[in-house]
Amino acid sequence: MAETEESGFVIRDKRGQAREKPVSGSVHDATPSPTTPLPPSSDSEPSQPSPPLSFSSFIFSLGTSALMLMGERLSPDQPSPVVNLQQAKEVIDILGILEDKTKGNLTQDETAIIRDLLYTLKMKYVGLASGSPPSS
Repeated sequence: MAETEESGFVIRDKRGQAREKPVSGSVHDATPSPTTPLPPSSDSEPSQPSPPLSFSSFIFSLGTSALMLMGERLSPDQPSPVVNLQQAKEVIDILGILEDKTKGNLTQDETAIIRDLLYTLKMKYVGLASGSPPSS
């Protein structure tokens, strides 16, 4: 039985064969390799430089996430976020773990920030979880 070959579209399975360098102009040229740096996107460039990342800014970021999960808004014109107390509790627990694991390795300011933030978040969480209205 003779095998007929149609012209136009041919599929060849090259898995398991040694990879050859793609011919210039092939489809593979458009796909970035893991070592090819991606071009910067215009959306990722902030108009103002970001402050340097620090332990305190990391703690504030986690605290902000917990507050948003408890229904806080970043600005009055923003719609109210969906309350998710379970995820808020997880973020608060992560902050507690960070407080325990970093004991003795933080500055006095960093220690005060994490302690005060945890207290505030825990009080807000207890208020929401118990059903009492939050006090501002």
